[in-house]
Amino acid sequence: MFRSLMQKIFSLRRVWLLLLFPVGLLLYQLAIWFPDFAEWYARNPYRWLSKAVNFLTGLFPFSLAEILLYLLLCGILVWLVVGIVRLVKYPQNRRRRLCGFLLTPFCAASILFFAFVVTCGINYSRYTFAQVSGLPIQESSVQELYTLNVALAEEVSALRKQLPQNDLGVMETGFSSSWEKAQQAKTSYDTLQAQYPTLSAGYSAPKPVLASRLMSWCDITGIFIPFTFEANVNVDVPDYSQPATMCHELSHLRGYMREDEANFIAYLACRNSENIEFRYSGAMLAFVYANNALYSADSELGQEVFSSLYEGVQRDFAYNSAYWKQFEGPVSDFSGAVNDTYLKANQQDDGVKSYGRMVDLLLADYRKNHP
Repeated sequence: MFRSLMQKIFSLRRVWLLLLFPVGLLLYQLAIWFPDFAEWYARNPYRWLSKAVNFLTGLFPFSLAEILLYLLLCGILVWLVVGIVRLVKYPQNRRRRLCGFLLTPFCAASILFFAFVVTCGINYSRYTFAQVSGLPIQESSVQELYTLNVALAEEVSALRKQLPQNDLGVMETGFSSSWEKAQQAKTSYDTLQAQYPTLSAGYSAPKPVLASRLMSWCDITGIFIPFTFEANVNVDVPDYSQPATMCHELSHLRGYMREDEANFIAYLACRNSENIEFRYSGAMLAFVYANNALYSADSELGQEVFSSLYEGVQRDFAYNSAYWKQFEGPVSDFSGAVNDTYLKANQQDDGVKSYGRMVDLLLADYRKNHP
C-alpha cells in the first residue's frame, strides 16, 4: 500500500517542486563552505533581485507582506476544508486525491525554503560588516568599556534635553505620522552609501505594520520579510525606539542578516541623520547594549553610568520597561523561543544573546574615532 501511495504521489506533475528543497540546501551549504561565494552573491544577484522586488512592493502604501499573511492564513483554512470535503464527498479516485492533498504542503515548504535561501539565507554567511568596513575587532578592557559608556551617556543626555516630551515627561515624536518617520529612516540610511558601499541606497522606506499591537504581544519590534523584500516595523512601541528599529530592518534589506551587525549599522544610520530624534534613538540603542555589557563586567560601574543619565532619559527607559511588561506571558515567551531557534539555525550560535556582540563593533568604532 505504501509503495502504491508513493507511486501515485510521484506520478503527480507538481512533484518536481520537491527538488527545490535539495537545491536550496546545496546553495545554503555552499555559502557556509565558501564565504567568498556568499559575499559575491550578496553584492550582485541579491542586490539586483532585492532592489527589483523592493521597488515593486514599495509601490504599495502598506505592508504587502502583512496583507499576504492574512490571505495565506485564510487560504490554508479554505484548502483544509475543501480538501477534506472532497475526500469525503467523492470516493472515486480517493487515493489519488489524498496523494495530491498530502503533496501540497510539502511542495509549498520546498518552495518557501528555496525562496528563503535565495532571498536571505545565503547572506548569513557573507563577510562580516567589521571585515568590509575595516573595523578591527579585539579584546577590550573594562576601562575601555567604561569610557564608551560615559561618552554614550553624555550623548543621550545632551540630545534628550533638546527633545519634546508629553505630560508624563516621556519623549514624544515630532513627526506627524509613522510614514513621515519611515521616510526619514530611508533618507538617513541612504547617507551611509558614501562611506560604506555595501549599504547601497535606492531601497524604499520601511513599512509600519497595521497590527503593531499584535507584534508587541509577540515581543517583536520589527521584521524583515525576504519574500517581499519589505522592512516591517512595529509602530506601537515607545517613540524613542522606533527610528533605530526602522534602520535595523533596513540593514537586513541590504543583506546584513546578523542581528549584532544590523543593530550597529542602525546606530550608524541614526548617528549620521540630520534628525535629532534619529540621533537620540540610535544613541539610546548603543547605550543599552554598552551599559548592559558594562554592568555584567562591573555592576558598580554600570550603575554609576546609568545613574548619571539625564532624568528625561531615565524616564524614557522606565516607560519602555513598563510598556513591555504588560505583554509578558506565554505568547511572548513562545515567540522568543522561536526567534532564538531561528537565530541558532542560521549560524548565530548564541541565539538571542548574539545581540550583545554589537558592543565589540561599538568599541572598534569608538577607537577608530578617538585614537
